[in-house]
Amino acid sequence: MAEAHRLTMLGTGLIGMFYTMTLHQGRGRDRVHCVYSRTEERAKVFAEEWGIPKWSIDLAEAIQDSETDGVVVGLPNHIHLEAVKLAAEAGKAVLCTKPLGRNAEEARAMLEAVESAGVFGGYLEDLVYPPKTLKALASVRNGALGKVLWVRSRETHSGPHSDWFWDLEKAGGGAIIDMGCHCIEIIRSFVGKGNRPVEVMCWADTLVHPVEAEDHGIGLIRFENRAMGQFEVSWAFRGGMDLRDEVSGTEGTIWLNHWLRTGYEFFTSVGQGGYVAEKAEGDTGWLFPVGDEVAELGYRDMFVDMLDAWDDGREPLETFYDGYVVNTILDACYKSAASKQWEPVVLAEWRGGEVMEGAGDAGGEVEEGYALIKKERMPDGRMKLILKHKESGKIIQKIEDEA
Repeated sequence: MAEAHRLTMLGTGLIGMFYTMTLHQGRGRDRVHCVYSRTEERAKVFAEEWGIPKWSIDLAEAIQDSETDGVVVGLPNHIHLEAVKLAAEAGKAVLCTKPLGRNAEEARAMLEAVESAGVFGGYLEDLVYPPKTLKALASVRNGALGKVLWVRSRETHSGPHSDWFWDLEKAGGGAIIDMGCHCIEIIRSFVGKGNRPVEVMCWADTLVHPVEAEDHGIGLIRFENRAMGQFEVSWAFRGGMDLRDEVSGTEGTIWLNHWLRTGYEFFTSVGQGGYVAEKAEGDTGWLFPVGDEVAELGYRDMFVDMLDAWDDGREPLETFYDGYVVNTILDACYKSAASKQWEPVVLAEWRGGEVMEGAGDAGGEVEEGYALIKKERMPDGRMKLILKHKESGKIIQKIEDEA
């Protein structure tokens, strides 16, 4: 068995709490040994709460701690680049939360820092790791859906929990960079990471909140194999957090609902007396609690993959390069929202593998000279075929009696 890892946790907010909780419950041997916070009071409280031996309010000191071998970045977006560079320079493995950077330039600088230093790097995109998603991805890879044609991912809630998310300069954007980054990587995972993102069309607007950043966004992503991705994000959705994914292929469909329909629903007129679930807006009426949040949100499987990959000397499912690709797509989304037209995804380097088979001509030849468009059982039991003549292009229908 590999030795236990002692980690430096950068950040004591909600994400730092979820990460620490998961690490201490995960493989059973890895621990957060040092924690960094921007305030002394919060650092002390967090360290005491989670049994962490050391704390610091000095970023470099925490990263360079001689007793830790890895760094987990759970900081606001504008500090990611500094933290990753310091970790790489210290020779530490580094795991960074989403989005990797505020833009593709920052993300590429982080990718280069990690690769130049030869240290392990992992992109902490938790929403490709929920157990349901991993099982769905396995089904797609096994061909259960045929050709993947369209992937739709939605994340909406009433807004983020910390002030910096709402600051355009610190975050690098609004709802699109905050949640669209999740959706984009979910889409890439189902479409196939070997399929190069080609161009995007995006709408973004600030409809509710008195901030410069967008609180709504919708985007379309066209891939090299002609498959399409669609994301929908909002910081003004009422009723909790809505996480849903839909995958459509030539041979099947997958629907995933991760949060509002978990199989655990109850009604209370007096409240349950405490926390319900992330982004829940109240504790009375109909509630949708989550049995194990760190598992349902993918944190548990994510950290197992990251730490196992680190130990085994292999790449994790989500790499810094994946984070860079996501940032290039986000950059194109913001450019499209401003130009109101399709914008290309500009990748300084493309490492994609074999392009998966995408949307093509429907059906094979069912009889000489004709291709099948659709086959349908009619109410009277007979089979109707819609056919296209390959040379003339003429479309006909043919009724087949039961044999």
